[in-house]
Formats: sequence, C-alpha cells, structure tokens
Amino acid sequence: MKRQIAAVTAALALACTAGLAQAQDWPTRPLRILVGSAPGGGTDAMARAVADRLGPLLKQPMVVENRPGVSNTLAADATAKATDGHTMVMGVVTAHAIAPHLIKLGYDNNRDLVPVAFVGAVPNVLVVSNTLPVDSVSALVQLARKEPGQLNFATSGAGSTQHIAAEMFKDATRIDITHVPYKGSGPALIDLIGGQVQLSFDTLPSVIGQIRNNKIRPLAVTAAKRNPQLPNVPTLAEAGVPGVEMSAWYGIYMPASTPKAVQDKVHDAVNQVLAMPETQARLDAIGAEVTPMTQAQFAAFHAAEYKRFGDIIKKNSIRLD
Repeated sequence: MKRQIAAVTAALALACTAGLAQAQDWPTRPLRILVGSAPGGGTDAMARAVADRLGPLLKQPMVVENRPGVSNTLAADATAKATDGHTMVMGVVTAHAIAPHLIKLGYDNNRDLVPVAFVGAVPNVLVVSNTLPVDSVSALVQLARKEPGQLNFATSGAGSTQHIAAEMFKDATRIDITHVPYKGSGPALIDLIGGQVQLSFDTLPSVIGQIRNNKIRPLAVTAAKRNPQLPNVPTLAEAGVPGVEMSAWYGIYMPASTPKAVQDKVHDAVNQVLAMPETQARLDAIGAEVTPMTQAQFAAFHAAEYKRFGDIIKKNSIRLD
C-alpha cells in the first residue's frame, strides 16, 4: 500500500513538473486571438489594446483574427475546437452569457471553453436621434406611451446587448417600442443619425464619437455609476428607471484543454498588460472600466452573468426571429 501511495505521489509530482515545464516553454509559435466582430467595433478595440502588448510580453507574434457573425459565437466556436494550443478568443458577454440561451451552438459554452483573464467592461448608452424631440429619459418614456409601437430602436442584431438592454427597458417602463435589428452597430448608427430609427442602447465605444460630434444625443448610461467619458450623462437609475443595468464585458477565454499552468501564464501576462499606462490610456479613451480579477473570480463572474441573462431572457420571452 505504501508503495502504491508513493507511486501515485511521484506520478503527480512528475505531472506537475511537466506542466510547469510546458508553461515555461509556452508559447512556441505565433499566437492567435480571435474576435467575434468586425474590425473597428468595441470587441475589436479591446482585443487589439491587449494583443499589441501581450505578444511582445510572451515573446511571440500575436495575430488578431476577426470572425464576425452569429452573435459573436463564430470566434468562440473556432476557439473551443482549436487544438494548436496557441489560440484564444476575446470573449464578450454576447457570446458567453446571452447567445447560449438563444442559439443552438456547435460547442458547449461552459464545458469547452475556460475563462482565463477578465479584461474590462464598457456601459451601454441610451442614445436618441437628434430628430426626436426629447432631452431626457422621462420625456422619451412619455412620448413612447403617447405613441405606442411607433418608436423604433436599433440594435447590432437580435440577441445583442443592445437588444437585451432595450427589452429590459421596455419591461421596466411598460412601453411599446419596435425592434429593428441590423448587421452591426455601423449601419444601425447611420440610420439613427438619419432619423430612420429613433433610439438605441449601443455600447459606449460605438457611439462616443458620434456623441462628441453632436450627431446623436445621449440620455443615460446603463451602468451602476456614471462614466468618466460622459460625466454629465445620468445613469438610468438616476433618470428614474432603476434595475436596468447592461455593460458589455470582455475577457480572454481559451480551450478547456489548455493546461492550467498555461492558463496561469496567460492570466498573469494579460494583467501585466492591463497595468501598463499605454494600455490604460487606450481603454480609458473608449470608456472601458478595468477591474482586475483572479481567474477564480472571473469564472464565478461568468457563471453569475450566464444565469442572470438566462433569467432575463426567460422572463421577457426573448426569441431570435
């Protein structure tokens, strides 16, 4: 019996040593970070802010590969099935906490991928067209009640954070507004500026430029506190609609088969990148809030968000048409 215990102990020690050695040698080839949206969007901006410094830190080239489509899940699907040991994805709430409740995926979001490093979050912003004669959330709600079903809200697609935020807003205020899904924030904003649609709950990085150019008007941010980029814009709670909070959060996910020692190495390296002044400046510019987490904290956060959005989608009977 003692010999068996000794043998098991030795095997475990050998495996641990091998894992550490593997992590020390890793990476041995160029790295890929997949992005589930087109270049220029919020997810892409977050990914590039990290990748530009992560590659040099890990001493390998890092390629950002955009695979937009299907609520950001194409990139997650490719990562879940990757076997090269050098692929990760810039995960986003849409793919990892919302889409699994709405779409039949070709992978198991909670089994085939592992949360490795939390990057940050940006709030969604309730913005309206300049053609709409409202300057506050209360005025918008009053107009929507006066003209039920006549106001249209634009989103980057069904199942997006914009869509879920609007459905939560509708439920909280008991108004009837019509969903107009687009293929991305770009075309949605074009029509919002032009007045073809009247409002949107888009992410801050997507709308901040148009807000600064006075092309659209912000009424509220959907976060617990005001954002430094829009200090004069109230939260929805401050505007009289509590309980509606929506932020697009981002984090690095890797295939579940990735050795824990490698996960630890990536987690530590990403957090080093996030602490760099130049990275902080890039993220501050798009209104991102960086909240360092341990890997265990990120895993718990992922699980909580997965449940929260599942409950919201069920309560509001949200479906993809």
